[in-house]
Amino acid sequence: MLQSILHVKPEDMDTVKKRENYTVSVIGCGPGGVLHAFLFAEAGFKIICVDADQAKVTLLAKGKAAFLEHEVESKLKAHVKAGRLKTTNDTRAAVSQSDIIIVAIPAKIDEKKKADYSDVENTCKSVGSSLRRGSLVILITVVGFGFTEGVIKEILQNSSGLKVGVDFGLAYSPFQVLSAHPFEPMKDHERTVAALEQNSLNSASVVLGTIGKKSVKKVADLKLAELAVLFDNVQRDVKVALANEFAIFCEKAGVDYLEIHKLLNNSDSDVVYLPMLAEENIRKEAYLLLEDAENFNVKLRIPTIATETDEKMARHAVNLTKNALREGGKTLRRARIALLGIGQKTNTKSPPKAVAKELAIMLEAKGAKVSLHDPYFSEHELTDIPYPFKRNLTEAVERADCLIVLRGHDQFKRLNLKKLKVVMRMPAAIVDFEGIIEPDKVEKEGFIYRGLGRGVWKK
Repeated sequence: MLQSILHVKPEDMDTVKKRENYTVSVIGCGPGGVLHAFLFAEAGFKIICVDADQAKVTLLAKGKAAFLEHEVESKLKAHVKAGRLKTTNDTRAAVSQSDIIIVAIPAKIDEKKKADYSDVENTCKSVGSSLRRGSLVILITVVGFGFTEGVIKEILQNSSGLKVGVDFGLAYSPFQVLSAHPFEPMKDHERTVAALEQNSLNSASVVLGTIGKKSVKKVADLKLAELAVLFDNVQRDVKVALANEFAIFCEKAGVDYLEIHKLLNNSDSDVVYLPMLAEENIRKEAYLLLEDAENFNVKLRIPTIATETDEKMARHAVNLTKNALREGGKTLRRARIALLGIGQKTNTKSPPKAVAKELAIMLEAKGAKVSLHDPYFSEHELTDIPYPFKRNLTEAVERADCLIVLRGHDQFKRLNLKKLKVVMRMPAAIVDFEGIIEPDKVEKEGFIYRGLGRGVWKK
């Protein structure tokens, strides 16, 4: 007889054959959700991927996702072909067939920088309405202090009529996809799992232990786990903000921050971060923590300053572009600008497509004409960025006054500067936010160079 997930033991899931008896629903087909679907499928579980966005469901049904590397995509396609991975936009139907439910719906940040959990809450209501007795719900979305117990638990119990720890399990194990090669390294990632009671904690630890090589760290305090991940991510945000300020200093001082970064990271000091254009999702944890602090009447000054600093970087990017064009006797108004690199197909922690959209909006507000190009995306995958998408690099930069590198794709590291001179409107500018292009080579070919933190261009 199949062991209930709520009381599962390691020996009940210690082989692929045993795991084939269990079905996992992954709700939310963003990077985190697809990551878990892939890892559970690799471990032998039956997978149902769920998303309200039909375009994502259709794409994933073919074993594809915009952020997947070729090797991972090939494996995912094999799971789809073998019938181990199915897709749907019907949450209730998927949950009613599942032993394990992974909730990967992210919280949003509204215009006032406050948490919007409406999607998470509505998803949990749908989950609860079809929840089977003896099943396990694992929330992998980063949430604010007390949210799992105070909101998620209550929604699931009220909508299901079942009780946590007795009739079903509830655990919190947040995970974020910050790099573009997260799938295989994730197996070596030490996973933290928290729950309100022992049954949920034990079962979630057993389940998540099947998709990783390292043992799972158990935490018997949900609120402690919620704060731990918020603190960890906000510390990262503070370091990024500091790197961004250092970068601006280096631009003014005529120094290359990348050389300083190499020097410091080869020493015994802590890792020094590279500057970056951080999108709102990267800063999300800071907003969640700041809202929690506000509820306790606590002012967190450093995280506040860090978010303000990072929010200014898109404006700084526009100013760098404006400065480069001005040196060539041009203005942003009517300038043709090609944004290169929209997706997550690089191993750097660079801006996802939301930053490209934000930057495009700001440039067009100044009168520029913007086009997009990314070798890993197709036009139908970028419908949420309402700007012309060019299929190839030559088409993207043709008659452009400026190209902006947002992603360090290999193709962009091998730009043919002599060919670019022929198709672009010289004197043209190259603005590099990834640090992949050598300023002296660019300027030797007659281009105007600007780079984030790289104050080594000709003055």
